[in-house]
Amino acid sequence: MVIPHIVEAKSMSKKSFPIIKPKILSAESFLAFGDVIEANDQVDNFSINDGYTQRYHDLAKVDVTNKKGRTLINIFRSRPLKKPIILKSMERHPLSSQAFMPMSSQPYLVVVAPAGEFTESAIEIFIATSKQGVNYHAGTWHHYCLALNKISDFLVIDRGGEGDNCETVELSSPLQVGLDDSNLWAPL
Repeated sequence: MVIPHIVEAKSMSKKSFPIIKPKILSAESFLAFGDVIEANDQVDNFSINDGYTQRYHDLAKVDVTNKKGRTLINIFRSRPLKKPIILKSMERHPLSSQAFMPMSSQPYLVVVAPAGEFTESAIEIFIATSKQGVNYHAGTWHHYCLALNKISDFLVIDRGGEGDNCETVELSSPLQVGLDDSNLWAPL
């Protein structure tokens, strides 16, 4: 397996895993996978409530209506994986989008691959701040929620209803996330 953004292979506990370094999450870099949910001057925003509130409008394309689906609002409580972080599987939701909005002050990881036939060489990893959410488009491959540092809560908007809306795949070979004790681990 050749992954163009792998920086090295590292030995760990007598095993060597390819290492992928995370990129900084931005709307532009994430466009192929979904939406970045954040309040900034680049998104549609306007004043409401007699000027006491700024509304950041229509930040994600929530898609849950396939096969008579309905919107679910959940809280996921995620425990950080042990360092070094080793990825072994991915999942996707073919019938709907799935949005994650952090409720803590900790950064987290976003691991994705394009929708369609799963291709390990297309895996990308992003580091997200506590002020950035993500909305995976229907069918986008992703890893489950990867909290860093501490147990972290996420508000999750996804689909309930008929039909199998979760498919998983095991990686042919585990991948290691290339994080060190730099500022990527600090609350952002």
